[in-house]
Amino acid sequence: MVEKRRPISVSEALERVLCKASLIGSEKVDLEESYGRILAEPIVASSDVPPFNRSPYDGYAIRSVDSAGASGDNRISFRVIDHIGAGEVSAEKLRANEAIRIMTGAQLPEGADAVVMFEQTVETEQGITIRKPFEALENVSLQGEDVQKGEVVIDCGSLINPGTIALLATFGYSQVAVAKQPVVGILSTGTELLGVDDELVPGKIRNSNGPMIVAQLKRMGFRCKMYGMSIDQLDESYEVVKKAADETDCLITTGGVSVGDFDFLPAIYERLGAEVLFNKVAMRPGSVTTVAVANGRYLFGLSGNPSACFTGFELFVRPALLKMMGAGKLYLPQTKAVLGEDFTKANPFTRFIRASYDGETVSPAGFNKSNAVSSIARGNALIVLPGGSRGFHRSDTVDVLLLGMEEGASKWRL
Repeated sequence: MVEKRRPISVSEALERVLCKASLIGSEKVDLEESYGRILAEPIVASSDVPPFNRSPYDGYAIRSVDSAGASGDNRISFRVIDHIGAGEVSAEKLRANEAIRIMTGAQLPEGADAVVMFEQTVETEQGITIRKPFEALENVSLQGEDVQKGEVVIDCGSLINPGTIALLATFGYSQVAVAKQPVVGILSTGTELLGVDDELVPGKIRNSNGPMIVAQLKRMGFRCKMYGMSIDQLDESYEVVKKAADETDCLITTGGVSVGDFDFLPAIYERLGAEVLFNKVAMRPGSVTTVAVANGRYLFGLSGNPSACFTGFELFVRPALLKMMGAGKLYLPQTKAVLGEDFTKANPFTRFIRASYDGETVSPAGFNKSNAVSSIARGNALIVLPGGSRGFHRSDTVDVLLLGMEEGASKWRL
């Protein structure tokens, strides 16, 4: 008897997945190895930034009071008494109508409270002249104007990007506390599968889902454990899944979650005593996506169809892994765009269409059935069409999920 499954919404499915996520701890890594990781502790400023009043330009440090009354008809002269390069500190203290030549980033000398850029001066034998008055602190970068000592600059749960690296270096973090990464396993199921190097034979296809998921994990900065390909034999498949589930925090299987005669994963989940969170989602492609939890470890049963497998990973696996690391932004970035061509197919379930997005317009990226591969390669986004709609036309505004972005979003509006 065929199992009857009740579909739940994508939002409800995701909520059930995220509710089961447990933090897996933290570790210290060298600054050079921290890019792409998730901060496990906030970054706290150990000093002011800038650490002193400094010049943002190449020019001359002066006392602003000495520039009062300067004009084109009344140029005021200054005697240049010193030169300060970046990283140097002058021992001189400015007095009336004195100036010190100063380079960008250098600390303001004692007595100075303004900087005159080179192009605002005329050089003389004794120094310079200026033709406009300067206010106190004009052209001065003030101590602590960017960051003040003790300030929490970046919260924990943030992705470490190149700008974060700059902050960590600024505050002397040679080692960084980051979230540990979950151990992820991949198992492709199906007697029909061949290895990438195998010759095609009638009735067989090469395994594309396994390498694709490896790449999706690499895009997140993850390594993974490969458990090969399992044939459609219940006992053998059970032993492989059990071993993989014991060795990983998250096991991703592809195929075997439909209701065909050789789709054994539901039976394997039962043998494992796993809690099945859902086994059907009101979405296309990937309605048979199944997620279970056994001994606190995720079992993601993704469709064997490539497009459905890809979409299931982005919608459910990706945010779950991020939640396990305490990330604050779990979801694919979302925007709206103008549809570039008609898509008249009715959508009884929420439909995710592999698409090309150029910043304004979004269009399907080619053949878009669930077993499609080419549209995954061509697309950089997913068009989201709500369930219950009867099709969309060119120039309609649609929701779009962006793929391959360095950082995700903290909210989801689907």
